[in-house]
Amino acid sequence: MEWLTKLQGKIVGLDTAPLIYFIEEHTAYLDTLKEFFESVDKDKVSVVTSTITLTEVLVHPLRSQNVDLAAEYRDILLNSNITTLDISSEIAEYGALLRSQYNLRTPDALQIATAIKSGADFLLTNDTKLPKIPSIDYLVLDTLVNKS
Repeated sequence: MEWLTKLQGKIVGLDTAPLIYFIEEHTAYLDTLKEFFESVDKDKVSVVTSTITLTEVLVHPLRSQNVDLAAEYRDILLNSNITTLDISSEIAEYGALLRSQYNLRTPDALQIATAIKSGADFLLTNDTKLPKIPSIDYLVLDTLVNKS
C-alpha cells in the first residue's frame, strides 16, 4: 500500500474510529488497518492518540458489560506501541484555539491538537467532515480502502 510507505518514519495521530474498526474487526476496513497496525508493531510508524480515545472506545464495552473487550482496548492503548497522551493544559489550550478557528467539536479539537502538538504529520480517521487544518493531513479510511 503506497499510503503506508509515505508514513514510514512519521508520526500519525490516531482518531477513535479506526481503532474500533480494527479491534472489532470491521470487514470493510480490517485488511487496511491490519497492515497499518503491523507497521506500528514493527516500529515503522509512530502513533499517538489522546485519552479521549480511551474514553470513546470504552463506552460500548462498559455499556454492554463486555469486560474482555474493555480490557483489549485498555491493553492496546496503554501497553503497546501506541502512545496515549493525557490532555495537558498545552493541548487543551491548543484544542480551544482549533475549536475557535475551525468550529470543531471538543473531542475532535483535542484529538487533532494532541496529534499536532506531538509532531504528527497525519491523522488517521474516518471523519470526512473535519475541516482542513494546514498543519496536518487527514488519512480518511474510506478513501484509503477505495484506493486499495
